[in-house]
Amino acid sequence: MSSPFTSIGDSLFDEKAVLREDYQPDEILERDDEIEQFSYALQDILYGRAPENVMLYGKAGLGKTAVTTYLVRELHAKVTETDGTDDLYTHEQNCNGNTLFQVVRRLVNDLLPDHASLFPKRGLGTGDAFEELYEQLDRVGGTHLFILDEIDHLEDANTLLYELPRARSNGHVESAKLGVIGISNNYTFRDSLSPKVKDTLMETEISFSPYDAEELQTILRTRADRGFVDGACDQSAIQLAAAVAARDAGNARQALDLLRTGGEVAEKADDETVRDSHVEEARAIVQRGRAADKIRDQTEHAQLILEALAHLETAGSTPARTKAIQSKYETAADANATDPLTTLKSVQEHLSDLHMLGFLRRAERNKGKGGGKFFEYGLDIDPDVVIETRRRLDDA
Repeated sequence: MSSPFTSIGDSLFDEKAVLREDYQPDEILERDDEIEQFSYALQDILYGRAPENVMLYGKAGLGKTAVTTYLVRELHAKVTETDGTDDLYTHEQNCNGNTLFQVVRRLVNDLLPDHASLFPKRGLGTGDAFEELYEQLDRVGGTHLFILDEIDHLEDANTLLYELPRARSNGHVESAKLGVIGISNNYTFRDSLSPKVKDTLMETEISFSPYDAEELQTILRTRADRGFVDGACDQSAIQLAAAVAARDAGNARQALDLLRTGGEVAEKADDETVRDSHVEEARAIVQRGRAADKIRDQTEHAQLILEALAHLETAGSTPARTKAIQSKYETAADANATDPLTTLKSVQEHLSDLHMLGFLRRAERNKGKGGGKFFEYGLDIDPDVVIETRRRLDDA
C-alpha cells in the first residue's frame, strides 16, 4: 500500500503559523491610539509607582489580547533597563468557565515558591485563598499586574475587582504594588459592577472598535507576505477576505481564518495561487466553525434548547412556540441526564437571550382576543452544526 502522503507536493504556505489568530506579531498594526492610551496608563510602573487599573472593551478578534501581550512584553523589557523600578510580575488568568475560588487559587499557585505544596482544591474557601494570595504577594514584593481575560464571564467579578485594587489600602499587603488589567467582550460590563467597585477601580477604559476593510487589508498583507510563498496569494483574495470580515464584525481573527482556510482549499485543489474562489469556499467552512465556537460558549441549558430547536428545524416543525420547544428541550435534557429548567419563563428567557445573540429568528404573532400575542422561534444557523457540535461535546 502506498503512503497517503505520496501525492503531497510543494506547499503554498511558508510560515503558516503567522496566519493563525494565536500568533503574536512583533508589531501591532492599526491600533496606535489604543496602544498610546494603554502605555500611558502603565507608565507609572517605570517611576516605581503603582500602576493604574485598565479595562479593555471590544468583541473577540479586535486585538485586545494581542495589544496586551505586546505591551506587557515591552514593559518587562523597559523595566529591566530602567533604574529605580520594582521587579515586575504579570499574572494572566482567563476567567471564562471558572469560579472566583478557582481564579484566586491559580493566582496563589502562580506565586508560591517551587518547593511549596499547591493551594488545595477542596477544604478551604475563597476567603482563605485571598488571605494566602496577600501573604504571597508580600513575600514576593515588587509590582504585580493581574491580567484578567474574559472578566465579564466571572460570576463574582465584583469581589475580585474590589479585593485586588483595594488590597494595599485595606492593609492586606504592604510591600507589593498591584494593578488590574481587565479584558471584556461586553461593552456594557462596567454597568453590571457595583458602585463601590466602580469607585475602587478608577480605571482607564479603552474601547476597541471593529476594523474597517482597509485596516484589515493592511493586517492581512503583512501576514500574507510571511505566511505564503512568493506569488501564492492574489491581492484580490486578500481584499475579499478583508471585505467579508469588515462587513460581518470587523474581526481580524475572521479575516485571518478566511485567508488561511482559502490557502488550504487552494492547496487541496492543487492550485498554485489563492484566488477569490478559494476565499468564497473558505467562507462557508469558517462560518460553520465560528457557529460551533459560539455554541460551545453557551451554558448547558442554552445548548440543549438549541439542540431542541435543531431537531424541530430538521423535522420541519418551525417556527415553533415556546411550549413546543420546552417539550423537545426536556427530552434532550433527559437524554443527557440533566435536570431541565422547571418553568416556562426560564425557557422563554433563554430563548430571548439566544435570539439577541443571533442564534434564533423570532416572529411575533397576534391571534386576537382568543389567542393573544406570542412569539414563534426558528433556528437562524445550520441545524446540522448544532447537532454535530452537541455530539462532539457529549463525546468529549
